Amino acid sequence: METNRYQPYLQSDFSAAFNRLASLREEMDRLFESPVGPILRPPGSLRSWSPPLDVYEDKDSFTVLLDLPGLKRQDIEITLREQNLVISGERRAEENKGEEGFRAERFYGGFQRTVKLPAQVEPNKVKASYQDGILKVVLPKAEAAKPKQIAVSAD
Repeated sequence: METNRYQPYLQSDFSAAFNRLASLREEMDRLFESPVGPILRPPGSLRSWSPPLDVYEDKDSFTVLLDLPGLKRQDIEITLREQNLVISGERRAEENKGEEGFRAERFYGGFQRTVKLPAQVEPNKVKASYQDGILKVVLPKAEAAKPKQIAVSAD
């Protein structure tokens, strides 16, 4: 019976793979920037986008920050279903009458982000604010979910 020893990949193998991926991405970028790029991706063709978000936790609450530049408050919907926070909305494309674009990178259309919270929250105490394109949702934890300090007694 022949025994083969495990040999981890050498760094050069990983470097070569990442270099190939970087080259592929550069080629794709050049393709979309070329004269045929607008044909491949007309404005508004990407109907779904996913705005970035951050979730923070302290002992009393969760805070969710979501980048939503260019949206109006009335275009944002926030729903809490059990431990799932659902944020959805739509960015509408601007109409440029008589103008012809030659590059389109901004996303338009609807989005939906769902955050599964690791603990129960107080639904009646949730606060949301929207300022300078940043949506901030603060979700106070339910009393049962907050950490409790337990004193150690001597017997």
